[in-house]
Order: sequence, then structure tokens, then C-alpha cells
Amino acid sequence: MPNPSRLRAAALTATAAALSVLLAGCGGGSQEDDEDLTGQKLHWQDCPAPSEAEGGGAAPSPLPNGDAWQCATMKAPLDWDDPEGDTIGLALIRAEADGAADRRIGSLVFNFGGPGGSGVTTLPAFGQDYAKLRTRYDLVSFDPRGVGRSDPVECLDDEQLDTYFQQDATPDDRAERTEFVDNTEEFNTACEKHSKKILPHVRTTDAARDMDLMRQVLGDDKLHYFGISYGTELGGVYAHLFPKHVGRAVFDAVVDPTQTAEQGSLGQAKGFQLALDNFAEDCVSKVEDCPIGDTAEDVEARIARLLKDLDRKPIPGVFPRELTETAATGGIAQALYSKDFWEYLTEGLEQAYDGDGRVLMVLSDALNGRNEDGEYSNITAANVAINCADDKPRYDPAYVEDKLPQFRDASPLFGDYLAWSMLSCTDWPVAGAADHPDVHAPGAAPILVIGNTGDPATPYEGAGRMVDALGEGVGVELTYKGQGHGAYDSKNRCVQDAVHGYLLDGRVPAAKTVCS
Repeated sequence: MPNPSRLRAAALTATAAALSVLLAGCGGGSQEDDEDLTGQKLHWQDCPAPSEAEGGGAAPSPLPNGDAWQCATMKAPLDWDDPEGDTIGLALIRAEADGAADRRIGSLVFNFGGPGGSGVTTLPAFGQDYAKLRTRYDLVSFDPRGVGRSDPVECLDDEQLDTYFQQDATPDDRAERTEFVDNTEEFNTACEKHSKKILPHVRTTDAARDMDLMRQVLGDDKLHYFGISYGTELGGVYAHLFPKHVGRAVFDAVVDPTQTAEQGSLGQAKGFQLALDNFAEDCVSKVEDCPIGDTAEDVEARIARLLKDLDRKPIPGVFPRELTETAATGGIAQALYSKDFWEYLTEGLEQAYDGDGRVLMVLSDALNGRNEDGEYSNITAANVAINCADDKPRYDPAYVEDKLPQFRDASPLFGDYLAWSMLSCTDWPVAGAADHPDVHAPGAAPILVIGNTGDPATPYEGAGRMVDALGEGVGVELTYKGQGHGAYDSKNRCVQDAVHGYLLDGRVPAAKTVCS
């Protein structure tokens, strides 16, 4: 079952690919040894096919002009407190700027969230969406430490993960609670067994220091940055540590930096409930009949009954696995990340009511990083490792049980699911760093902070709190009145004009700008 923050970054491209089948990377390269890591030379070459930890699949398709995506590996200290000690390799990918050479600004570094998402596979998947930015920047992304090809955290194998994600993640009695706690402990023990060396060094502060090294190795005086979801937290921590090195930066789908893990989970319960309400209202408002309910209340009541039925008796999913209550809940959450997937959610629910759980299970698989070959990326392992290294609080079953009424009030459908996921870090072998990240960045250049009023995973209020936490004169808030996780990829003209105006021409939009 995902950690609460696991729901911050959906594998949307994996979802689309898997559903198209049902319904019809990088690394590489090496660099010379160099005692001064800031002076290392990257050897860029055509990208290989993604590794299993990155999600598998084919090598990225050529860019529109026929050029290949290029990959390299950057060396970084394993332990930033011992910069002359052991090193690790960080996988990078880039598409060189295709505009006039005298107009090139530098590199624009992307982090798409998670934590635990592979930037090496995500950037080419969404590359065309950022084509205009490529006129003045090399587009660059990376697998953060512990992710994909960058010394990935490893825990359970594919077969074990199939079983792990079939468990009952909303226990109703003592026996189910004991089994859930035991499964969580087994997962965490496996992570320590297979990845003990890297686990203490995957904090967001470590990744931020990696990005400053990356800035220097790429030859940039400033870090120009586009952070999405967890990428906004990473960007905020970078700005706190290196305020004078912040260039033009955009934060989209903003993580609230003031919240503890519990507060973040509760906020997500409210956010996903809001998205579910909006989905139900949208379905029944269409001219044609909504096939999954007559009213919004009816749509949600039928979903609740489906989940209760699945708790008692799962239905066939993707053979040979069955669709359980947990898998269905995850699949519903995954579809709420983007309005583009609402039609799949409608179809998946309609089929599930007829005893066919395949569509909801494909959505759930995408959330968990499972491809159609039954192989899992390491997004869940990396997500848990990074969150547990970052987040200081540790919760026990009694605490969760005490909080269940509050979570159920926030969301009758997602409340239990997100409350129990707070146990992910309970027996983690590495202590958490802090209650919440420090993003105070006095003296940093302006950062465009975009909040989406309908965002389920990073609720809208977090954008304003990020602006306040960054400090006076740094965060510039823009509101998008829309649906889904994030704003730029909605292709809203107002949002994209604001982003392009700042990143390409240095025009900071007026604070409190509203796009709809």
C-alpha cells in the first residue's frame, strides 16, 4: 500500500499505455575520475531502454527534429557529510536546446515528483509538452538518488510485491490489523536487508545538494528549475540551502511545506474526496446519462458499496490476480489525478459492477509502478525510503485508530486508506530528519508558485503556504481554477503564458494572478 506521500505523483504515462493495451531511462555513459566532482565531464550518449527499476519499456523515441535523447551518469558523494568518500552515480537525461544558440539561457532541470519517480523516463514521455521551453533551454531531468538507475532502493521482489499490494490496507478487526502491521514490518526489513548502505542518504537535502552539483557540472551559474508535486518540496529545500543559486524557477502542484506527515495525509484525504465529488458531479451533469449513478450522491454511494463488497469478496482483475478493496481504492485514486482519466474511471466502475475488475486493477498497477509484464519499478521502495528519511514522526496502530474518525470525516472513501498508510515509517531503520522541510529562502530570485483549486494530491492551500514559507519577495502565487494534479499540463493558456513569460523572458507575473 502506498505511503501517504506516495499519492503525490501518479504514473500517468504508464496508466495511459497499459489502458491502451487493455482497451483497444537513462543511465548509460560514464565519466572520468575527478577528485573535484564539480569539474567532472559528462559523456552524453543515446539513451538505453529504461531499467526495470525505472519501469522498463523501450528506449525514448527521437525528438521531433530527429535528434536522440541523450543520457549520462554524474558522480556524487554517497554521504554529503563526507564529500571525499564513496560516490554514487546519478542518471541524467537531456534534450539540447533547439533554438538559436545566442538565445540559449542554460539548462532547465525538472523533477516530476514522487518522491521516487524517474525523471529519466518521465521527461521524454512528456517532452512534447515542454517543447516551447526547449527553444531557450536544454531540458534536463534525472533519477534522484535511490531512484531508477541512481543506486535504487530495493525491497521486495515482483512476486512479493504482488502479494503486498493485495493485502487489506484498511483493516477492520484485530487479526487484519496484525497482518497489516506484520506486512509493513516485512517490507521495511527487506528494504534494510537489500539497501542498507543507501537508506541514510536519500533525504531531500541530499537530493538538493546533488542538484547544486548538477548545476555546476552542467555549466550554469544559476539553477533554472521546474518542480512538480514533490519536486516543489525539493525545489524549496534547494532554495533554502542555496538561495543565491536560484535562477528562474516554477513550482507546480505544490506540496505544503508546513505540514507533518499526518497533516499531509489528512489534507490528501480531503483533496481526493473533493476530486471524487467533482468527478461524480461531472458524470451526472453530462447531456447523456451517467452510467454509474443518477446523482452525484448515488455515484459515490455505489462506489462505497462496491468497496465494501470487494472487502468481503474480490472479483477477477488482471489474471491471475483479483481486484481487492485496496486495489480498487488505489485505482480510483490514480484516475483522480487527471481529468483525462475520468472516462477510464467511469468505464472501470461500470465494468466492476458487472464483476470485471480489469480496468480498476490496471489503474492500481500504474499507481504502484507495475507494468503489463508484471515487473515493478522501484517507485514504491524509493518513495517510502525518501519519505521515512525525511519525516521525523513515527505513528503506531493505537494512534491511527484514535485518528480514524477524523480521517473518515475528511473522506468516507479514502480516509481509512490514508490513515493506515501513516504506519509506513513506524519500523523504518533510519530516523526521520524533521517534522517538515525548511524552505525559507531569503534573497532567492522570484519563484512562480502555481496552485490548482481541484488538485487531489497536493491541495490548493499548500501553494499559499509555500509562498509564505519561502519568505517575502520570493514566492509569487498563481491560482488555476481547474481539476487534476498540477496546472501546466492542463494546457490552460493563461497558466502556460505565465510560465513561458517567466522562464523564457524573465517576466514575473503579478502576484495573485488567477487563471480559469
